[in-house]
Amino acid sequence: MNIKRAKQEIKDSIEAYLTKDNYGEYKIPSIRQRPILLMGPPGIGKTQIMEQIARECEIGLVAYTITHHTRQSAIGLPFIREKEYSGQTYSVTEYTMSEIIASVYEKIEQTGNKEGILFIDEINCVSETLAPTMLQFLQCKMFGNQKVPDGWIIVAAGNPPEYNKSVRDFDVVTLDRMKKIDVEADYEVWKEYAYQAGILAYLEIRKEYFYRMETTVDGKAFVTARGWEDLSQLLKVYEELGKDIDREVVFQYLQHLKIAKDFANYYELYKKYKEDYGIERILKGQWNQETIGRLKFAAFDEKLSVVGLLNGKLSEMFAESYRQDAYVTELFGWLKQLKTGKTLSQVVKEIHEDFNEKKKKEKLGKAQEHMLLDVIKTLESYEQISKAEHLEAEAEFER
Repeated sequence: MNIKRAKQEIKDSIEAYLTKDNYGEYKIPSIRQRPILLMGPPGIGKTQIMEQIARECEIGLVAYTITHHTRQSAIGLPFIREKEYSGQTYSVTEYTMSEIIASVYEKIEQTGNKEGILFIDEINCVSETLAPTMLQFLQCKMFGNQKVPDGWIIVAAGNPPEYNKSVRDFDVVTLDRMKKIDVEADYEVWKEYAYQAGILAYLEIRKEYFYRMETTVDGKAFVTARGWEDLSQLLKVYEELGKDIDREVVFQYLQHLKIAKDFANYYELYKKYKEDYGIERILKGQWNQETIGRLKFAAFDEKLSVVGLLNGKLSEMFAESYRQDAYVTELFGWLKQLKTGKTLSQVVKEIHEDFNEKKKKEKLGKAQEHMLLDVIKTLESYEQISKAEHLEAEAEFER
């Protein structure tokens, strides 16, 4: 399935796992809440969707890449404790709390949210010494002698063996205790979230270049959704800064020489079309018959590029309009509180408290955070104007 469907599957599982009965107990007991295993090629967004899921489900998120951990950090360090059994004192080995489990408790303390996702990336690339620990974790939801707190759902991600030499296969016993979701690259889904119109216009012509993984005499040659997305953001900023993009820069993101060259050449033409056709002027209704005549007899790739430019610019305008609407709606909601008798200073104080609380509980995406900061800035400017007018009125009265 594609990453969009996988995201919905995970959200549905979380909703089911966290549903409680009339006694406040989970309807699906912890032992039956199978860990979710996302398996798919690298760079298609497996890791990226986890923050979105946690925010949309309003639960916590603790994420770890397990290959960065040793056995000691995963299960804790041993120490000796004296214990008495049947009147005899013995030295017993115990373990400190796992760093990973401790992070879950820290997240609970930080956000006040007792439910969440424990996400373990590259789950099938653990070292040989850590492999038994990971099997215990997936089967029993424990690291060493420390259990994952109830209400925390385990989601793991891994790459198939053809993409990573370090992959270790899970046995049937382990797989039979997991909810396995196989994910594939899907351009039609990815383009819903793409940033840069030039890349979209190119991939509409070269859809077969969206995801490539090949073995050549020089090693691996590959292009992933992550590469396109990162390049997309770079292009957007480079365009704002007036910097050039050549094939050497493109190859840093699209590590497949043929595709990198092809896209770099296309992008040069794309920028030329943007100037020649005057996309900004067309959207303002300032076009002439010469422009229409030229487009009528243009090659198919050129027509598609111009349409991509227009769609890209319209998407930017729609996004900005949506952002402005959200900003005005939020601002109006806070200003309405002045009708209840609150002062502007009280409203400013309350929005600061509301913002800090939402940020602490990790309920804000970047776009929403920036919108709220703009609202706070506007209200603070109103407050300063109000104070200045008040002081001016007092000074006028004294005179």
